Amino acid sequence: MSWYHYLLPYDFSPLTLIAFVVVLTMYLQGLYALPAEERPGALRVFTFLLGLLLCYTVMHTRFDYYSQYMFFIHRGQHLVLHHLGPLLMVLSNPLPIMRFWARQLPGWLAPFLWPVKMAYRVLQQPLIAATLFVGLIYLWLTPELHFDAMLSRPLYWVMNWSMLLDGLLFWWLILDPRSPHTERVLGYGKRIILLVLIIPPQSALGAWILFSDSMVYDVYEVCGRAWPMAPETDQMLGGVLTWIPPAMMSGIAILIVVGRMMRDDRSNAKTQQADEAREVHA
Repeated sequence: MSWYHYLLPYDFSPLTLIAFVVVLTMYLQGLYALPAEERPGALRVFTFLLGLLLCYTVMHTRFDYYSQYMFFIHRGQHLVLHHLGPLLMVLSNPLPIMRFWARQLPGWLAPFLWPVKMAYRVLQQPLIAATLFVGLIYLWLTPELHFDAMLSRPLYWVMNWSMLLDGLLFWWLILDPRSPHTERVLGYGKRIILLVLIIPPQSALGAWILFSDSMVYDVYEVCGRAWPMAPETDQMLGGVLTWIPPAMMSGIAILIVVGRMMRDDRSNAKTQQADEAREVHA
């Protein structure tokens, strides 16, 4: 195949294409419309676009073909959709863009958004968010359900979209740029606890796949593999990708949260000292 064939969708999905185009268009329009002082810097814009591009690449290019016929590529696909891509998009702090579009919503739309807001609040409860984040990985890697998902196009798309949307929700909860000192958002300590709690179950699942004596996912035997790779090697690589990279990304997120906590505490301390100085002067 020519190189550009690798950029074309293996299984064209109008909904997927429209969703990514809408998100990209809204981001660029919001970026252009924001005042210069509110506009994100070049690095933040690049980080968001990179995360969006990675998610599109693994979902809607030739990469998707290999993810359906190689288990370890499939695990790489979900690593991007559930971890790396959403983490990059959230890390870019798209809050100014989100606030811009929130201001553009017509008033009559508010009653229809109420169920969405309620669902968001429920899903962002810390224990629910952490359970759902890990639980979806276990759910879609249940051998019987995984077999069905890889053979059913509608279920396959539900699987991938659920991983992406849940990744965005979880990483937003963890890396929300707003300060707990001034906003009603999750405290830094609780964010770190959640990141620590999700590591063992993810690692246990990856280790189980890696060290399993038998073939856990036989759908790749039924449909064939894209490359002449030994089934044991394919499963071993998939187990490694399920085990190590997610744990590493949780560790990186912990360092980010700790750094933000330290900067926020210093800023808060300086503000308190300035207020005390003004009171003494007064």
